[in-house]
Amino acid sequence: MQSRCSVLSIVVCLFIACAAWGQRIQSVPSPPPPPAPTVEPAPPNGGGDFSNVTNPDPDKVVPKDTIIVKGAWYSASDATTPIPEGAAVTNNVFANPYFGITWPLPANWSQKYTGPPPSDTGSYVLGQFTPSGAGQGVFGQSQLSGHMEIFAQDMFFTPLPAKNALQMVNFSKNHLSDIYSLEIKPTQTKIAGQTFVFYAYWSPVAKLHWYVVATEIRCHTLQFSMTSSDTKLLEKLILDMNKMKLPAEASPTDGTGGGDVPVCIKDYANDNVIERVEPVFQTRRLNAIPVRIIIDKDGKIKHVHILSAFPEQEKAIYDALKQWKFRPYERDGKRVEVETGIMFGRPLLPPATASSGDETTTN
Repeated sequence: MQSRCSVLSIVVCLFIACAAWGQRIQSVPSPPPPPAPTVEPAPPNGGGDFSNVTNPDPDKVVPKDTIIVKGAWYSASDATTPIPEGAAVTNNVFANPYFGITWPLPANWSQKYTGPPPSDTGSYVLGQFTPSGAGQGVFGQSQLSGHMEIFAQDMFFTPLPAKNALQMVNFSKNHLSDIYSLEIKPTQTKIAGQTFVFYAYWSPVAKLHWYVVATEIRCHTLQFSMTSSDTKLLEKLILDMNKMKLPAEASPTDGTGGGDVPVCIKDYANDNVIERVEPVFQTRRLNAIPVRIIIDKDGKIKHVHILSAFPEQEKAIYDALKQWKFRPYERDGKRVEVETGIMFGRPLLPPATASSGDETTTN
């Protein structure tokens, strides 16, 4: 009995470890709570506790004598410009306008939980999917036979020693825990006509396998992570990704925008700002505040996306950035829009010193 409990504990730990990307920490949905009352996850544009019970008793949803204070959250200067966390599933089609991705999900797979808000290191959970329904899907798999997630890591703010998706994958591969074994080393492959890097690892104890494919779009590493005890199911999920529509820039080493979207350049603000006004924070806080901005062809800020900040910090940053002006960016003799990142507040922790590596094979 003790041995069986140990194995179950290891399985739970492995699923939690699957959501980790390098050294970042992400929130993973907890197992469903006992019935009465059933607690649903917070909607993507809000926080706090919610219940699907009509007119719930507040004392049961929020403990007595508890004061809810709004924490750090994301925001944008307008509602029309796409942002990375703006993914949605409609009619079983996953779409993210910011990254230019559209993917009809495999039959019998659906999203139950939305991801947490972006972290202060620019990490996102864009989608979490599991088999749904009691019947058999097109893959011949029953409920709870697998799990897949879509992550994004903003390469402007990652604390890891990686400059692109390929280096990010190699860093993760080189830092697998001892409880995992590498099955397939990083290999470049084509998915939906674009280049990805693929690798696989597994847990000999839990008998679970992870298939991971990654590429870079708009200076973000996008990782599709699929978990199951059935490798044939994982292979079919990878093949199903060929139904996906991706932007032409998708590449493990050079997904830097351009064309219909701004060119993304890390640290562009450092040497190209002409007028700069620092935000004035009325309250002393110790959080990092990553901000992405889009600069138009005249050097003015067109769009501001704050990944994580407290409400009073947001206002101070928006008020300050309205007054910034940059040198226009030119490519091939023509002015183009630029997307870059700025960090306010507490600096991020220094990056790890281990080498990330660039080695892959080609498939």
